[in-house]
Amino acid sequence: MKVERIELFLLSLPYVHFFETSLGREEDREFIVVKIMAQGVSGYGEVVADRRPSYSYETTSTAWHVLSDYLIPLVFTKSILHPQDFHEEAMAFRGHPMAKAGLELALWDLKAKQESLPLWRLYKGVREEVPSGVSVGIQRSVSELIERIQGFLQKGYQRVKLKIKPGWDVEVLRQARQQFPRISLQADANGAYSLEDRETLKKLDEFDLVMLEQPFPPYDLWDHSQLQKELKTPVCLDESILSVESARKAYEMGSCRIINIKVGRVGGIVEAVKVHDFCAEKGIPVWCGGMLESGVGRVHNLHLATLPNFKFPNDLSASKRYYAEDLIEPPVEVTKKGTIKVPDEPGIGVSVQEERIKKVTLKHQVFEPS
Repeated sequence: MKVERIELFLLSLPYVHFFETSLGREEDREFIVVKIMAQGVSGYGEVVADRRPSYSYETTSTAWHVLSDYLIPLVFTKSILHPQDFHEEAMAFRGHPMAKAGLELALWDLKAKQESLPLWRLYKGVREEVPSGVSVGIQRSVSELIERIQGFLQKGYQRVKLKIKPGWDVEVLRQARQQFPRISLQADANGAYSLEDRETLKKLDEFDLVMLEQPFPPYDLWDHSQLQKELKTPVCLDESILSVESARKAYEMGSCRIINIKVGRVGGIVEAVKVHDFCAEKGIPVWCGGMLESGVGRVHNLHLATLPNFKFPNDLSASKRYYAEDLIEPPVEVTKKGTIKVPDEPGIGVSVQEERIKKVTLKHQVFEPS
């Protein structure tokens, strides 16, 4: 059995509400969907790179280039069908983990469908429901932020994460904690601070946060280790963790106590599982971060988050949290107890709506073996 056809779709979906972090404000999301076909079966993956090189150096343009000129030809010339084989062969090309992850995810979906298994069973997951948290961006005012938090809590989310940046941090968190004294609350800086801001960051200890995520830029493992020594609040690393090797270095330096795993950031499920297993061995709890994915990428994340060392509510919100019309049916929904049920149908377990994809496609290309 061989891969017969691969398609790339460049899409743009508007958000139902703008999303702002320390990296800037966005009104919509541009991303790539990958479709792989073999013997009448289709697998889907999502490339989480955005149009701008802000969170990562990767963009939709660079991902399209790397996929079309290197990774997709690799699948055809090497007759790759198993995602583990793809992971190993793709190591010949440096970097570009988001492009690699999108194609690998499609291969995982294809493999699970061929074996008539849901992905979570293929991954040897241990839970049929995953706890859900919500990420709340920077708002126009604190009163607007409080109102949005209240709305999400009413929907059942188990944890609220607030985006922070210099000038939108201590007082914002103080008011949020005063308004909601018992909720599970965490803060995410997306690398907006430096060690010079340690006194400001130490003030966050008074708010009983579950964690402080990525206070410093990705390369600052050492400075994170210095901050963690002075904080009661656990530091969680996101952008800094690019592989199991960077997880090992962070552990050995004492740079964090928690790790966020994002499939696109580490280059696919194979590497994500390695990070998960290493952290489990060392007693470091992990959770699954989100990249504002469509339903395609969101459900892939959901299956991954069934593994045993995912200990915190994940950034896996309902489809309608971000998009008026998602690309899948049924959409991702949060239960009244703040969980998401993992689909038990083969592969990702939901139906990808290709007519919806076509409606929001900016660019489309088909690849077949020569």
